[in-house]
Amino acid sequence: MPPGHPPHVNSRAAAINILCQWHKSPSAITPLMEHYTRLMSEGRDRQLLKAIVFGVMRNLSYLDFILTKFCRHSLAKMQPIVLQSLRSGLYQLLFMNRLPEAAIINETIKALKAQHQPKWLTGFVNGVLRNICRQRGAILAMGSDLPLTARYNHPEWLLQRWLTTYGRQETADICSRNNQPAPLCLRINRGRTCRADFLDLLHRHGYNARAGLMPESIWLEGAGAVAKIPGFAKGLFSVQDETAQIITGMLAPLTAGNYLDACAGLGGKTMAMAQMVPAGGTIWAVEPHKGRQNLLGDNLARLGLREVNCFAGNLADFVRTTPLKFQAILVDAPCSGLGVIGRHPEIRWNRRSDDLAYFQKIQVALLENVAQILAPNGIIVYSTCSMEPEENEEVLKIFLANKPQIVISGAQQWLPEQARSYVNQEGLFHTRPSEDTQDGFFAARLVHVSRPEI
Repeated sequence: MPPGHPPHVNSRAAAINILCQWHKSPSAITPLMEHYTRLMSEGRDRQLLKAIVFGVMRNLSYLDFILTKFCRHSLAKMQPIVLQSLRSGLYQLLFMNRLPEAAIINETIKALKAQHQPKWLTGFVNGVLRNICRQRGAILAMGSDLPLTARYNHPEWLLQRWLTTYGRQETADICSRNNQPAPLCLRINRGRTCRADFLDLLHRHGYNARAGLMPESIWLEGAGAVAKIPGFAKGLFSVQDETAQIITGMLAPLTAGNYLDACAGLGGKTMAMAQMVPAGGTIWAVEPHKGRQNLLGDNLARLGLREVNCFAGNLADFVRTTPLKFQAILVDAPCSGLGVIGRHPEIRWNRRSDDLAYFQKIQVALLENVAQILAPNGIIVYSTCSMEPEENEEVLKIFLANKPQIVISGAQQWLPEQARSYVNQEGLFHTRPSEDTQDGFFAARLVHVSRPEI
């Protein structure tokens, strides 16, 4: 093998390993997947790995319902490697029609043997998958016979919550959207290109790209690895969902002054702010996590946005030590993420109902902190990628209860005309997963009542 050439990594074996790691410690899937994709030289191997892992996550309840019909043993008592082998094999057999059934089963068994699993265990998995093959037609014909959790592939507690809030049809629509691969949305770097030129570049390279709702947004179907998209290394774009771009626009009007991204993360909204703030403005970004700090710095450097000041610590420390007051503060708060299940399909299985109260405490504390450094007439934009009232309206109610000087300001006038329908009578911005918006977001624009034009 040539020096530096990645070793061959079997996609199916890697998928089983990732699912086993997730089973042991539920967390974000993407970092687990990146460990293996870095070792793969072939793009098709990476695509197969991603398709299997995300496919299992999007169809978990359905797969388990089918497996219970073919296994005498309780799924909950199975060894993780057995259960994840069955899940990944079953997903391929039912949903990946272009792959030969024999190859799917043989590769699944080969992956088990590579893990030194005993012969009786590989024989069990082999027998279950072959029996499923023989009855594939009858399985696919199931429809109304499926329980709700298997039909919609969301946990029972979340389904019941949405059914109560939205009713049967809208819940079905939300779940359907969540169970489809989400397209990729880019934000062009206006300092280095314009949308028309970048669209032309993408089309010349064979990408299925279209202009989005926001002036800087572009949607891509089947984009593959982000780093492979033309213009990545030159900093022509960043990855940012269109709804997030709309929310960043709620910081307007932006004038010379101090601006803060209180929960910067990888810097999607920080980069958007850096392109919006006029000359004379200063931008601070707070991010306590070392790994995210490094990625934030890399992203800012790639786009040539070096004027952002990064604070490597938590928000409470920043508030305690900064002498600055801020004209506008973005609080893109940590949340359950239940509005972006389409992009992160494992989130539905990682969350529990009591997580909402946990996140609420964090969210209120963040708002209490930034209120201390808000300048007179200043703006706070509070946002989450959640549709749940505990993380949205209830957070605002708690925060505003003892702050008569801060009020909700209707966001309509700061949004593009096509997005104004997402603002309700209380002036709060809501989206739900749909054909148009893809994700479920919430945002509120809060202002200090001393602002004369409000």
